[in-house]
Amino acid sequence: MQQQTAGHDPATGPADRATRSDLTPPLPDLFEAALRRLRLEGAVFLRAEYREPWAYESLPGPATAHILRPGTDRVILFHVVAGGTCWVQVGDQEKHWASAGDVIVLPYGDQHSMGGIGESETVPIMTFMPAPPWPRMPLLRAGADGDLTDVVCGYLHSDDVLFDPSLRVFPSAFVVRPSGAAGAAWVRANVDYALAQADVAPFGPDAIPTRLPEMLLVEVLRQHLATAPAVDQGWLAALHDPVLNPALSALHAAPERKWTVTDLARVAAVSRSGFDDRFRQVLGRSPIRYLTEWRMHLAQDLLASTDLGVAAVARRVGYDAEEAFSRAFKRTYGKAPGLWRGDHALRRP
Repeated sequence: MQQQTAGHDPATGPADRATRSDLTPPLPDLFEAALRRLRLEGAVFLRAEYREPWAYESLPGPATAHILRPGTDRVILFHVVAGGTCWVQVGDQEKHWASAGDVIVLPYGDQHSMGGIGESETVPIMTFMPAPPWPRMPLLRAGADGDLTDVVCGYLHSDDVLFDPSLRVFPSAFVVRPSGAAGAAWVRANVDYALAQADVAPFGPDAIPTRLPEMLLVEVLRQHLATAPAVDQGWLAALHDPVLNPALSALHAAPERKWTVTDLARVAAVSRSGFDDRFRQVLGRSPIRYLTEWRMHLAQDLLASTDLGVAAVARRVGYDAEEAFSRAFKRTYGKAPGLWRGDHALRRP
């Protein structure tokens, strides 16, 4: 059977950063700011050897997240194809093909299927994956006795708005290839190191001491954002929209300001009604609701990653009264800011 050609976004590896401007268009400032702001925690968590023909369906997203990072309901998944050819599919969406060196990304950790070139019955992953907890990184084997596809899988966790499923900045699944020999070698070296460490380290969020998940994802997202085709709705569309982009840039630059729809429309140089209609059409929410959601996201970040008091965090995100901020935060996340911080503060060395 003729091998499928992998459909993917050409990616830029970290070793090629110096020449990125020659390879891809520049990102809008908000994209670059979003990538610089990302805080990610994760690990390489399993490796797999699949032989043709083969196909499986993963666990639902929340169940996968519970295994990999208890207490969360979603994680970012990625699969590095070390050898062979495979496809990935979310629901009844299109299949994305990947081959050796490609990186498959599932930014919302959705339930998905994967398979090889040959026709095969799709089986649940738990028919061949050992039940957790795992004392060591599992090695999965599935399929028959045909050609081999090697896959190394990792996950990341982030509360960042980029990975908010309601905004759907990214497609449910996409494939990227690190460009050039240097980029591919960098990915391969990090994967090899992670696998070597897996033989001696117990499984856990910090089991594999490599920055591969974080560094790889940021590079893949940068390339995907720079080369993604135009879309009509969502955050990606809004940041490319000549009306919404200036307003969002101003809002993100000064979230503490007492913004009104009239203020934002003035920044966008359109009428208030025209701006409000356009905002709702593209982002599916009112400008003020978006502002509130963005403030709550920033508050999460400050509570988790700084020692600022709750009152100071409230002021940073536009609330004069700590009580009003605490009510808004609890309404959004179900806990008062102080209690939420106790559960989510980032570990410090």
